[in-house]
Amino acid sequence: MANNGRIPLGTIQKIKLLRSSGYSLPEISKEVGVSKTSVLRYIKNVQILPQYLAEWAGKRGGSKKIRLLKLKKALNKGEEIVSELTGKEKLLILCALYWAEGNKKDFILTNSDPQLIRIFVNGLRQILNITNDQIRISLRLYEDLDREKSLAFWSNVVGIAKEQFLSIHILPGKKKGKLEYGMCRVRVIRGGDLLKEVMGINQIIANRFVKV
Repeated sequence: MANNGRIPLGTIQKIKLLRSSGYSLPEISKEVGVSKTSVLRYIKNVQILPQYLAEWAGKRGGSKKIRLLKLKKALNKGEEIVSELTGKEKLLILCALYWAEGNKKDFILTNSDPQLIRIFVNGLRQILNITNDQIRISLRLYEDLDREKSLAFWSNVVGIAKEQFLSIHILPGKKKGKLEYGMCRVRVIRGGDLLKEVMGINQIIANRFVKV
């Protein structure tokens, strides 16, 4: 069988033999020194021999398994590093979040990341003793987003009834990136003194990292 001189017939035969023996595409590519694209061309119709099917099936989804293993390893490492957070550590995290995402004139933080918003609001309650009646929630939604779905979503995130949300601002155009539920704006009323405290802490952090 002609192969246009690209891959020797002996190599093609080996590719098919390896495949029938349950080798995965990456394994074959590495074994014979041929690109995965070329290997795929020759194994499309090759049947895995019955005695190798179980082993071959275990290799499928290998990349996903590797990603999951790496994620688990990262989480375990994170657990070792973080362990239990003290109140002081949580306050520093809260201040760092505000430093990155908060308004510098009023105590307002706006973001589309639900996990960040949840951490921030819970931090306000747990660390800064801010009550729900001091928190005002507003949403910014693109015009093609489902209003009720977004309200329910953010209500669950912040733990405040959607009926108590301050306002919904509709933005023109379509949603961008991953803004599936729009952006959530968290404001602490009469938060001027609190803003000064947070900014003061952040300034001290900056001084610790950079000599001034």
